[in-house]
Amino acid sequence: MGYIPPFNLTDEMLQLASEISELLGRIGSLNALDKLPRLRRAGRIKTIHSSLAIENNTLTIEQVTDIIDGKRVLGPPDEILEVKNAHAAYKELENVDAFEMKDILRIHKIMMNGLVEENGRLRTVNAGVFTSDGQKIHSAPRPELLPGLMSDLFDWLKTTKTHPIISSSVFHYEFEYIHPFRDGNGRMGRYWQTAILMKWKPVFAWIPIESIIRERQTEYYNAIRASSKNVSSNEFILYMLKAILDSVKAIVSDAQKHINHINIRVRELLAVLEAYPQSATQLMERLNLRSRDAFRNNYLRPAIEAGLVSLTEPDRPTSKNQMYLKRA
Repeated sequence: MGYIPPFNLTDEMLQLASEISELLGRIGSLNALDKLPRLRRAGRIKTIHSSLAIENNTLTIEQVTDIIDGKRVLGPPDEILEVKNAHAAYKELENVDAFEMKDILRIHKIMMNGLVEENGRLRTVNAGVFTSDGQKIHSAPRPELLPGLMSDLFDWLKTTKTHPIISSSVFHYEFEYIHPFRDGNGRMGRYWQTAILMKWKPVFAWIPIESIIRERQTEYYNAIRASSKNVSSNEFILYMLKAILDSVKAIVSDAQKHINHINIRVRELLAVLEAYPQSATQLMERLNLRSRDAFRNNYLRPAIEAGLVSLTEPDRPTSKNQMYLKRA
C-alpha cells in the first residue's frame, strides 16, 4: 500500500462538505457564472490579488485590475511581475491536469518566472514555512527527499476515494508541509487546491477562496501549525472547508444580486430574442419601440453589460449598417 496522508474524517467535515455541495447546486440552478462574465472576471481578480497579498504583495486590487487590463502601473517591479505571472498561470487553469506532477512544475515555472532562479524545479536547499511576519512554523523536508515525497502525494491523490473537497484540502496541507519549491509554495498550494476542485466542479475556477483565506490569514497559519504538531491535517481540512463554504456562499449571493438587478426591460428583450441572430430593427418591432436610442440605452446596453446578449453577424447580411444580436 502506498503513502496515505494522516487525517481522520469527522462528522463536522462531512457536514461542511454536504453544505458546500448543496450551495454549488444553487449556483447551477442560477446558471450564474455562465451568464455573468463580469462576475467571473471579478472572482479571478480577487483570487490573484488575495493570493499575492498573503505573500506580502502590496499592490491594491485596483492596481492588479489595471495590470491585468494591460495598463501601466507604478509600483515595485517584482510585485507587478508577480501579478502578470499569476494572471498567466490562472489563464492556464483549465488546461491543467491536477493529478500530474509535470503540470505543477509547468505552472510553477509560469508563476515564478523572473522571480526565482529555480522556477519550475524542485528546490535544492533547505526551507521552512513562515508566517507573513517572518515567524517560522515548520521546517520542511530535506531537498533529496522531495522527488519521492511529491511522487507519493500525487499517487495518493490519483487513487484516493476521498471527496474532492476534502482530498484537495489534504493535498494543500501536505504540499505546504513538503514545501517543494524554493519560493512560491503558498500561492502554488492554493492554486493547486483550486485545480483539484475545478476537476470536480468547473465553477471553482471562478470562486475566490483566496479572499477568505486572506481575511483569516492568522488562522490559516495556525491551522498549518496545529496540523504539523498533531501529525494530522484535520485542523487544516476544517479550516479550508469553512473557507470554501464561505466563498461559495459569497458567490451565490453575488450571483443572485446580479440576476435581481437585471431590469425588466432586459427580461423583455430576452423574451423576444430567438436562438438565431436578429437585427436591432426586428427586435424593436417586436418590442413596439420606435426610438433607437431608447432601445440601445434601456435594453441593449444593460443586456450586454450583464453578459446576456452579444453583437454578431447575420447569417445572410442585408445591410452594412444594421446591428445584429444573439444570446451570449
